Amino acid sequence: MRALRGASRRLSTPALKPPSAHALGWRVTPVAHALGAEIEGADLSHIGATEFAAVREALLQYEVIFFRDQASFDPAAHRALAQLFGGVQTHPAYATVEGFPEITILENDRERPSLIEKWHTDMTFRPRPPLGSILHGIVIPDGGRGDTEFLSMSAAFEALEPSLRRRLAGLEAEHSFEHGFKESLSQPGGRQRLAQALADNPPVTHPVVRTHPESGRQSLFVNGLFTTRILGLGEGESAELLGFLQEHMEQPRFRCRFRWRPHSVAIWDNRLTQHRPVNDYWPSHRKLQRITIDGDRPFYRAAEAA
Repeated sequence: MRALRGASRRLSTPALKPPSAHALGWRVTPVAHALGAEIEGADLSHIGATEFAAVREALLQYEVIFFRDQASFDPAAHRALAQLFGGVQTHPAYATVEGFPEITILENDRERPSLIEKWHTDMTFRPRPPLGSILHGIVIPDGGRGDTEFLSMSAAFEALEPSLRRRLAGLEAEHSFEHGFKESLSQPGGRQRLAQALADNPPVTHPVVRTHPESGRQSLFVNGLFTTRILGLGEGESAELLGFLQEHMEQPRFRCRFRWRPHSVAIWDNRLTQHRPVNDYWPSHRKLQRITIDGDRPFYRAAEAA
């Protein structure tokens, strides 16, 4: 199972067109070849229809977008921006901001080290995984630590051998809450604390190759945290294929890395990306707040011939 050299076909992504971030006087700077852009000049606490259209357009092109110096981006503004995309979700395992149950608190320090280190796509254990997430940096460790990395599952898919892409099309994989939160469940009292979440989130299946409902872009849709097996394959063959795909996606050429500062904001398309925290900051304090946006049921549709 060999990947093709280079992911230059990723450049087939449509160029940003007016009305766009550029038309609003915002500066859009790509941060890596495969995905990611930093947008300057936007105030996310005051987003109207025109500004939101530009944000959404940039997200569709770059898969993850970053904003700096959003000091006015309070929980009300955070929720308001998320609701422009659609409904919002709560998370079954994390604390939330008082008065804003849809805003999850991701907080770690000496007593609460991060338990998640694997690359993952958020909440693929749900029948309708999130469209995306909006993450706001509140407390950031000193010294440039506690970054977040992202990878493009669409660029990784396009770089596979055509024969493997054809083989993967139509396959389905199982995703499991219990598998993803096994570290939390193994802690004292963890299974009791998460008993309701376990009951509410039985394993689900999703296509191994997903078609983006807006752009039509094809991408891999498996991850090392929640995906347990590929249906229709033996245990050994399934594990080998999942391991190969995850190793392939984790190549540096498909990644970008974001260095947090206080009041930085990241918005990512959960249908096309994986991410992971860089856990190099313990015992320092790191606190971020996240809203997750409702998505749709993943599907695969064969791409039309060029």
